[in-house]
Amino acid sequence: MTSWLTVHRGNAPLVVSFPHTGTHIPAEFEDRLVSPWMARKDADWWIDKLYDFASDLGATVVHTAISRTVIDVNRDPSGVTLYPGQQTTGLCPTTTFDGEPLYKNGSELMAEEIPGRRAQFFDPYHAALDDEIAHLRKTHPTVVLYDCHSIRTVIPRLFEGELPNFNIGTNSGISCDPSLTAAVEAICAETAFTRTTNGRFTGGWITRRLGNPRNGLHAIQMELACRGYMHEQPGPVTDHTWPAPYDPAYALPMRDALIRILKSCLSFASPSA
Repeated sequence: MTSWLTVHRGNAPLVVSFPHTGTHIPAEFEDRLVSPWMARKDADWWIDKLYDFASDLGATVVHTAISRTVIDVNRDPSGVTLYPGQQTTGLCPTTTFDGEPLYKNGSELMAEEIPGRRAQFFDPYHAALDDEIAHLRKTHPTVVLYDCHSIRTVIPRLFEGELPNFNIGTNSGISCDPSLTAAVEAICAETAFTRTTNGRFTGGWITRRLGNPRNGLHAIQMELACRGYMHEQPGPVTDHTWPAPYDPAYALPMRDALIRILKSCLSFASPSA
């Protein structure tokens, strides 16, 4: 592995992916950006802390420390949008979720830079996912890939109104067996949190590329609205208000539900375990 790509190898038939928790931006990229804070604003804040129990369950954990501003490992590398007709950010974002330009005038991202970033940061992350899944498939006929995400509750440029707490994405039912989706939905329904399945977020490139239920690989994305696990204030955010500090006590109800969700993924993959 590298200093920015880490893998904790487990033996259970579950791979947990953290594609957007990274905040590291190499100096040669950061010097061109309008604001270091703005460049990190859209990270999936504290998600790795929220799920830090995953390895204790025997899951394999794959994590990149590289910021999505450098390259987004959950986008189609061809550059094709995952959500036609809707606002989103690309493989190498040039704006924040709110539409603010990330690069200084005269230092804009050039198209010829993107292949190098892909080779340096995107391809190794996906190779690690592939390697770990292949390793587990040697002993497990069924494996679940669980892709962890979060996003601010209100971002008018991306979606209307307030996002539900749990946003389950299965590529509109293509990337995993319906019984796994139903098991996750049932756990969410038992909580005080709101939920939806394949709503605004149906799963990104990781879910869509890897999900292959007929071949025993079931991929599911969980996009959490930040208010469910952190003290998120309504309205626009600033460098003084965002991100809010991680509060384990506040996050506990969401964390407890997520523990049950990952355990349900394990039960699905190994029903006799």
